Amino acid sequence: MALKTGIVGLPNVGKSTLFNALVENSTAEVRPRPPSPSPESPGPSFRASPRPRALFSRRDDDQTDQGRTERRARSPRVSSPTPPPRSPSPPLPQAANYPFCTIEPNSGIVPVPDDRLQALATISGTTNIVPTTCEFVDIAGLVKGAADGAGLGNKFLANIRECDAVVHVVRCFDDDNVIHVDGKVDPLEDIAVINFELALADLAQIERRLERLGKGRAKSNAEKEAEQGERDALAKLRVLLEDGKPARLASLTEDEWALVKDLMLLTAKPCVYAANVNEEDLADAGATNVHVKAVRKHAETEGSGVTIVSAQVESELIKLDPEERAEFLADLGADEGGLKSLIRNAYTQLNLQTYFTTGEKETRAWTIKRGFTAPQAAGVIHTDFEKGFIKAETVGYDEFIACEGFAGAKEKGVWRLEGKDYVVKEGDVLVFKFNV
Repeated sequence: MALKTGIVGLPNVGKSTLFNALVENSTAEVRPRPPSPSPESPGPSFRASPRPRALFSRRDDDQTDQGRTERRARSPRVSSPTPPPRSPSPPLPQAANYPFCTIEPNSGIVPVPDDRLQALATISGTTNIVPTTCEFVDIAGLVKGAADGAGLGNKFLANIRECDAVVHVVRCFDDDNVIHVDGKVDPLEDIAVINFELALADLAQIERRLERLGKGRAKSNAEKEAEQGERDALAKLRVLLEDGKPARLASLTEDEWALVKDLMLLTAKPCVYAANVNEEDLADAGATNVHVKAVRKHAETEGSGVTIVSAQVESELIKLDPEERAEFLADLGADEGGLKSLIRNAYTQLNLQTYFTTGEKETRAWTIKRGFTAPQAAGVIHTDFEKGFIKAETVGYDEFIACEGFAGAKEKGVWRLEGKDYVVKEGDVLVFKFNV
């Protein structure tokens, strides 16, 4: 499963600048995700496939103007599919210092950074590295009154309803040269505006659903019971939203959440606040920034994550080679770039983890929910793997590296053969045995 996140925020808080930097393309125009390959059925693990590296295509044909060209994330020993032909369409504005510089929703797919892949590939003599991916969806900024038609962002909320999580970009820097839509920097007020508009959109969804349920179309007793359960769940959510709280704080049972899942409520999604700071605040992760402190305190009240990023620094990093990026970040006192931090936070909020498969043909990362059993993890590769699951050869990542592969792990007794009840752990290196 690939992670998909929607980026929201007020206009001109650095949302599009951050998006452009994250997908390593200076104009925030990217092409849709390529179709997933099907695995080979006769084999212990999976089929080798090209890596879906940060893929881009422009919506206008004037590629040479202002020196704009397609770019792709640099990564050694990784192949990527050939982009399809581009079709002309209206050009998108670039990130700029004025509200509503994003007119249409954009999306970009980027590989999830994971240094463990290269280490595994080196041991296995891999010819192809395939990281898991994360898709970012950027919509126009929301403003006060968006639910009543103000601004542009409310038109595109549907584009992030199918996202797994929401990244809320909040301005946490003071700069008179960068316009703020409300004329002042107040991250808590900004958060309140966005959350209010998202809550209004969710309330509208709930009201429409309650209206349909009120028509009483259920016939059997089971259907009537299910409808009543949904009404009860919706009533709880409505009370919470009307009280100004996000739906994700609702005390619903798993069955109740399942009943309202199809509504894809925006405030029910896990949230990560991306505090956009000046480069001076990266060294101490915003510890001395009063705006960041306020955002962190607010995030704690709702169980959300906070990532410290500098959109301007991220936009400068894409011009550098990997070695130069590390030096640049070190000079700023930062341990890592914003992409790693943001995705790690999103994984935590969504309760996700990674396992690996590795061999001569391919080393690949797979994203699964924490608590997945071995058959469920195998099903992420292909449903046949789950249906015909027999056993899973298992070695922890650290043991695999220390023993320099499966053979060494067997010699030292850390190689295991796990069955259907085994719960996969973070970093497990697996080979699935199945029969269909």
